[in-house]
Amino acid sequence: MKNLLPLLLILATLQLNAQDFYDLNAIQTIEITFAESNWDQLLDAEKAGDENYIMAQSISINGVVMDSIGVKYKGNSTYNANQVKNPFHIELDTYKDHDYDGYTDIKLSNVAKDPSFLREVLSYQILRQYMDAPLSNYANVSVNGTLIGLYSNSEAVSKKFMKSRFGSNDNTFVKCNPPAGAGPQSNDFPNLVYLGQDSTDYYDAYELKSDDGWDELIELCDDLENDINNIEDILDVDRALWMLAYDNVMVNLDSYIGAFAQNYYLYRDDNGRFVPVVWDLNESFGKFSMTGTSNLTTTAQKQQMDYLLHDNDGDFPLIQQLMSVPTYKRMYLAHFKTILLENFDNDSYFTTGMELQTLIDAAVQADNNKFFTYNNFIDNLEDDVAGGGGGPGGGGTPGITNLMDGRNDYLLGLSDFTQTAPSISNITPSNTSPVVNETITITASVSDETSVILGARDELNGRFTKVQMYDDGAHNDGAANDGTYGVDVQISTSFIQYFIYAENDNAGKFSPQRAEHEYHTLTATLSDVEVGDLVINEVMASNDFTVADQDGEYDDWIELYNNGTDEINLEGYFLSDDPDDLMKWVFPAGTSIASDSYLGIWADNDEDQDGLHANFKLSATLESLFLVDPTGEIIDEVSIVDQTTDISFGRFPNGTGDFQTMSPTYLSENNLSTSITSIELEDFSLKAFPNPASESFFLEISEEELKERDLLIYNMNGVLFYQDVISKNARINTADWEAGMYLIKIENSFLKLVII
Repeated sequence: MKNLLPLLLILATLQLNAQDFYDLNAIQTIEITFAESNWDQLLDAEKAGDENYIMAQSISINGVVMDSIGVKYKGNSTYNANQVKNPFHIELDTYKDHDYDGYTDIKLSNVAKDPSFLREVLSYQILRQYMDAPLSNYANVSVNGTLIGLYSNSEAVSKKFMKSRFGSNDNTFVKCNPPAGAGPQSNDFPNLVYLGQDSTDYYDAYELKSDDGWDELIELCDDLENDINNIEDILDVDRALWMLAYDNVMVNLDSYIGAFAQNYYLYRDDNGRFVPVVWDLNESFGKFSMTGTSNLTTTAQKQQMDYLLHDNDGDFPLIQQLMSVPTYKRMYLAHFKTILLENFDNDSYFTTGMELQTLIDAAVQADNNKFFTYNNFIDNLEDDVAGGGGGPGGGGTPGITNLMDGRNDYLLGLSDFTQTAPSISNITPSNTSPVVNETITITASVSDETSVILGARDELNGRFTKVQMYDDGAHNDGAANDGTYGVDVQISTSFIQYFIYAENDNAGKFSPQRAEHEYHTLTATLSDVEVGDLVINEVMASNDFTVADQDGEYDDWIELYNNGTDEINLEGYFLSDDPDDLMKWVFPAGTSIASDSYLGIWADNDEDQDGLHANFKLSATLESLFLVDPTGEIIDEVSIVDQTTDISFGRFPNGTGDFQTMSPTYLSENNLSTSITSIELEDFSLKAFPNPASESFFLEISEEELKERDLLIYNMNGVLFYQDVISKNARINTADWEAGMYLIKIENSFLKLVII
C-alpha cells in the first residue's frame, strides 16, 4: 500500500474544520425562516389535521441556505400545542431537490422527557456498535431569528436509510407504531402476534411504508407462532436478538419489550428476511416504566428488571418464541453480556456521557424553553431527578449511572452470566491470500464447547450460511479431539465475511463478539491486474453543464481507464474518498472494463439511481480518491485541490501521465492538443499566442470599451499560479514556468495555455 501519511495529516487538519451533519462532536446550527409570523399556529393546525408540510421560506444549516423547505411538527407524547419547543420534521426536498450532506429528512426531538439531554444520542451511540441504527447528535434550532432551543438530531429511518444499510429500498417496509399513536387507550400494538390472514386486522397496529406487504407481515407473524424451526428464512434472527438484548439492558421499555411493543421498523431485505431497526430512544435508561405486565416505579426495580422479561408471555411472541429455542436463548445471553461488558462494566458509557454533557453545556444553559432546569441537566447523568415530563407510567427520571451501574452489578452476578462460556482463539485460514474458486480451510482453537459453527457469506448484505465445524481429524483440523476445529470453505467471490459461534449446555460465545454485525474478513484475488493497468483517468468535482447522467443531473464524476490488454472484472473493487474507509463503495457484481476502454462513475451519493452511482460526493476544494482492489490494496489514488467548475483533472498522456487541469473529455481520450487559443464573448474577445508557448506569450483582449479585468492563471494542480489586473493586452513571461497545461481565467471565461 502506498504511503498515506502526508495525505492523512492534511485530511486530519482539514477535518478539524469540517462538519458532518451527524458529527457526534459538533452541534449543528439550523435556522428556519417562515414568511408568516404565525408559523407556530399554522404548524399546530396541520398537526391537528392532515399533518401536511408547511412551506418555510428558507432554511440555513451550518450556513448553507436552501429555499422552499417542508416543515411540520412531529411526535406523540412530546408534542403539545401549548409549548414553545415542539419536535420538528423537516423535509428538504418537499418542494425542490435540496439535500444537506446527502440527507433530505431531518428529525429533531425536543428532549421533553430527559433532564440529562443525553438519552437519545448516547443510546444510539451504544446501539450502533451492534446493529444498523440511526446516526444522532445535537442541533441548535432557531425560527425567524429566535432561538427555540437545543434538540437531538437523529437520522430518519427512511428508504434512503434502508438503501444505505441493506442495499435496497423497494421491498416491504413496516413502521411498527400504531398509526393513531400508542397508549393505554388502545389494545392495538405491533407485537407480532398472529391475528389471522385478514390484513385489516393489522391496520391499527402497523403502518405500511411500502406500496404493499401486508401478506408478508402476516407471514412473519404466522411463522413466528407456528413455524419457529424455520424462522430464519423470514427473520434476521441475530439482529432481532441484538434488539431484544439491547432494549432489556438499557431498560428501554418504550420499545418492543414494553407495554406498547413499538418503536421499531421492519424491512424485508433482498434475502427475504425481515430486519428490525430500532428508533426513538428518548426514554431509554429507564425513563419509561411500563412493561405491559407491571409498572416499574423505582430505580431499584429497574436495576433488577428481569433479563428474560416476557419469555413466557404470548403477547410478546418475538421474545417468547425465540427464547423457546435453546441456541437462540444462549445467543441472546451472549449478546446481552457483550453489551454489559463493553459499555457498562468498564464505564465507557459514562466517559461518553461526560463528553457529550461538556459539549452541550452552554447550549443547554442558553435553551430557555427546556423542560427541566440546568441543575437537573447536570445532575441526571448520575442522580435521579424527581417529577417533570413523566409520561405514561409515572414521573421521575433515574440517574443514568445510578441505574446502569446498579443494573450491571446485579446482572453480572446472576448465574446465566457467570456460567463458563466457550473460549475461541487462533482463528486461522489455511491461505490468507486465496484466489477465487479456491477451497481453503478455516480452523480455530475452541474449549468448553459442545458445538461449533461457522457463519459465512460472500456478498455484501448477504445472509450468513451456517455450517458445522469439526474436531474429528477429517476436516484438516489436526488430530481428532485436540481442541482444533476445522471446516472447508470455497472462495467463490472476491471476499468472504465470517464469524464463529460456539456453545455448551449453559452458554454461547461469538468471535468476533459483536457478530453478526461485525465479522472476520478474508479477501481473494480476482485476476492478475498489473500495476498501472487500471487507473483513475479523469475526475470532475464541479459539474454544472459538462455532462449529465441518465436522469439529466449534472453530478460529480470519476472516469477509469484500462491500460491493459485484457478485460478487468471489477467485482469486489472499491472506490473511496475516505482513507479511513477504503471500502466505502463497492463495484456491483457484473461490472467490468474492457481493454483500452473507459468506465464512468457518478459521485452523487444517490445509489437509488440506475447505473454506477457511488455513495459519496466529491469536494472541489480538497478531495482525495482511492481505487482499491479486493485485497484492500490501493492501486491508484489522486488528490484534487480547488477544482474549477466544468474543468476536469485528468491524466496526460491519457492513462499514464500526470494529472493536469484540462477541458473535460468524459469517456474519451484526454488530449491537450485541443487547447483553446481564443474565445469570443458578447463584449470582448480573448486570444493567447503562441500557444503552446515557451519563453512568453501574448494575451490580447479586443473590446469596444476599455475595462479593467482580473486575470487569474491556474497551474495543472488547480492552484492559483499568477494574478494581475489588465485592461487590454499583456505579454507574460513564462521562462521560469514548468512545462504543462495552465488555465487562463478572465471573468467567467477560461482559456487553455500549454507551456512547452
